[in-house]
Amino acid sequence: MGTAILFGLVASSALVLGSLIGVRFELPKRVLAILLSFASGALITALAFELFEDSYQQGGIWRAALGLFAGAVVFTVLSALLDRWAQAGSRTVPADEHRGSAKLDTNAAAAERAPSTASTRGAAGMALLAAVTLDGVPENVALGVALNEGTGGLALLAAIFVSNLPESLVGAASMRSEGRSAGATIGLWLVAGLLLVAAVVVGAGPLSGASPETISLPLAFAAGAVIASLADTLMPEAYEHGGPAVALSTAAGFVLSFVLSLA
Repeated sequence: MGTAILFGLVASSALVLGSLIGVRFELPKRVLAILLSFASGALITALAFELFEDSYQQGGIWRAALGLFAGAVVFTVLSALLDRWAQAGSRTVPADEHRGSAKLDTNAAAAERAPSTASTRGAAGMALLAAVTLDGVPENVALGVALNEGTGGLALLAAIFVSNLPESLVGAASMRSEGRSAGATIGLWLVAGLLLVAAVVVGAGPLSGASPETISLPLAFAAGAVIASLADTLMPEAYEHGGPAVALSTAAGFVLSFVLSLA
């Protein structure tokens, strides 16, 4: 249990670290794109080797496939609702100035943003916070399960950390641009981090005596949520602001996460 809490704290610390950076600094869009694409590469390894493969081994292909599609459907539907929420609270901007997901407002965190082109207000930050929690809970449950199964989970831990960091950074910056205080912003991300620590403990504790078929479901669901978040938010946003160069950072994230999965 101590190991589960430690892994949970390490994975969730990225949320607090990202929020601290987001409320205090403004980073170039290209740097944010590199961070997002690196996180995407790491998540590809994690969902393939730490989540879906383990789900398949525990419950078979049909259970794994159905769980994956369930996770993807749930994330996609809720993500669409979150986009509507963010857009409802947005300022009117020209269409060519706001093409990505309304949740992931990189303009709010970017040093070179124009004062008149802020695409969203605090709704974007709150929506991103909800999205991070949505896919973070099954991911962290899966991390706890991986620890309980003795597979280590280092690749999944690294992937969760590097994906949480840019998402919380951008989310906190969006909250800051709306006028929310730094203390309140950091506090919200801290609460989300504690929730995700609890998810790791649940995966390593109450699920420790569950059957392989039962364990297969949260693993597959998490894989579906991750793959949907990659296609819906991370990769499109990274490419929009980083261009073709993000392919290299995506590959770097994949290689690092794969190496860790061999440990």
